[in-house]
Amino acid sequence: MTLRTDDELDEALATLAESEGISKQEVVRRAVLEKLARSERRGRVDAIAQQVMADYADALDRLGKS
Repeated sequence: MTLRTDDELDEALATLAESEGISKQEVVRRAVLEKLARSERRGRVDAIAQQVMADYADALDRLGKS
């Protein structure tokens, strides 16, 4: 894979890579995997929230009218 970067991104990658003692490729790899993990977590949290709202809809409605 070839990743095209502009000067700003290349500088940021170089800075992160140097500060963490890893390659620029590893910086990108970790960033993508962390983003995926956050996205998946967010999806699970949203699904759970929807289920809780459905399960407790009556109670939430009553609380909202108080």
